[in-house]
This record gives sequence, structure tokens and C-alpha cells, in this order.
Amino acid sequence: MHSTPSSNPYSSKATTTAGRPAVNRVQGRSEATRARAERAGLRARATLPALLEGLDAVVSICPPGAALAVARWVRDQGFAGLYVEANAVSPGTARAIHRVVGQGFVDGGVVGPPAVKAGTTRIYLSGAQAHAVADWFSAGPLEAVVMDGGPGAASALKMAYAAYTKGLSALVLSVRALADAEAVTSTLLREWGLSQPGLAERSAQMARATAGKAWRFADEMREIAATFESTGLPGDFHRAAAEVFQRMAPLKSATDPTLDDVLRLLRPHTADVESGPAG
Repeated sequence: MHSTPSSNPYSSKATTTAGRPAVNRVQGRSEATRARAERAGLRARATLPALLEGLDAVVSICPPGAALAVARWVRDQGFAGLYVEANAVSPGTARAIHRVVGQGFVDGGVVGPPAVKAGTTRIYLSGAQAHAVADWFSAGPLEAVVMDGGPGAASALKMAYAAYTKGLSALVLSVRALADAEAVTSTLLREWGLSQPGLAERSAQMARATAGKAWRFADEMREIAATFESTGLPGDFHRAAAEVFQRMAPLKSATDPTLDDVLRLLRPHTADVESGPAG
């Protein structure tokens, strides 16, 4: 059985589809979360302590900033099974979690959308028990890929991948906000149409795709920045990306957010900037 104290029903669906039951905590969760868990086939358990009863493995998927705390909580409950750290965290954070949970640790990184259709999503795994974990997903829609390397390798792959995909979204949305601030949007879009065809449409899609999830992307960008800095590379770009996504966080519960909604949040002090310095 597999679970996570802050579970993602779509990733858990991959294990249930593969013929391995998964469980989910229902206490304190919203009706929408409960409904997603039910559709994914998760077995409900009322409380966090009850969640771990009888389990032989935990797959942790939660906001990156909570990953270490979740691992410590699981350890403090006396759990001694396999622990798959599948969050978007830096290799350094992954190795810290390895030190917390011990020899049952498996590093993981998920690339792709929620795993409801085969061929779209992969979980990269590294560590001594990676092949055993990969077998869980052999019959489901989530493809498991075992990597060379120990704890931190799968997380490094995830950081490198998301540094481009999510980092690019933050950059492009910031460019749109800058053009809007300087009243050159129409000219920029005209030039994009000539030299970067399709980018205008993609920028609007980036806003729609990231707005509702930006609140947790901010922590992911900080983990990416730490990853760059741990190798001697500058991390400032992704720290700025974290700020971009943090400003978008109020759209977490928005229905059908638009590019204009995002741009308004990215430029919270527009009036002060346009008025210029006093005197």
C-alpha cells in the first residue's frame, strides 16, 4: 500500500490503476479534494496517524516547502517501510530527507501532467530500492524510470527540467507585465508574430496553466535556485521566478483565471511606478 500525508489523488491513482491499493486522509480536506480522491480509488482514513497503519510504503507528494516536515512526521510515527520522496525539491533537500527516514529512502521526481493517461507522465527514481518502487507502476499510466545515482539524482533531474519549463513561464509572464507597464504590448505582440510565431498565444496559455498552481511553484523555484547555487551557478533568476509565482498566489482558488488577472498581480504598485518620485 502507498500513501502520502498530503496526498495527490492523481499520482495515487497510478498505483491503484497498477493494482496496488492506496489510502488518503480525509480529516480537514475540502470536498473537492475528497471527491478527487474518491474518483482516484483511494481508501479513506480519518486522521494522519491512522493513515500509516498497516502500510509498507509511503509516497510523499506535497508542497515542496513542507517535504522535510512531512518526512520528519512520518519518522516520528515510527514508520519503517519504504519512503518515496517524490516532491519537487533540491538534491540537498532530498539528501536531508534521506538522513531523516534512513535506508528505506527512494528519491523520486515526477515530470508531466497528472498521470491519468499512459505515455504522458514519468516518475524518475534513484536509490537502492528504486527498482522495487518502479515495479509498483508497471501496469498503470505512470511510467517509472530508474536512474543511475543515489539519493538526490532523481531530484536533480526534476530541478533541471522544471528550471526550464516553469522558469520559462515565469520569464514570459514577466515580459508581458513589463510590456504592459511600458505600454508597448501591441508592438511586442506584432514583433512576436513576425519573429516568434505562436508566443503570444503561448503566453496566455502559460497564465491559465500556472495561475492556480503558482502558490506552490514559488517554493519549487526556491528549491531550484538552491540547486543552481549548490553547483556554483547563479540562482538569482529562479529566486526572481519564485517572486513572480508568489505574486500570483491569490489566484489559487480562481475559476478560469486570465492573462489580465496575472498581469494585475505581477504589477501591484503600478500607480506608484507611473507617478514617479515625488518633487
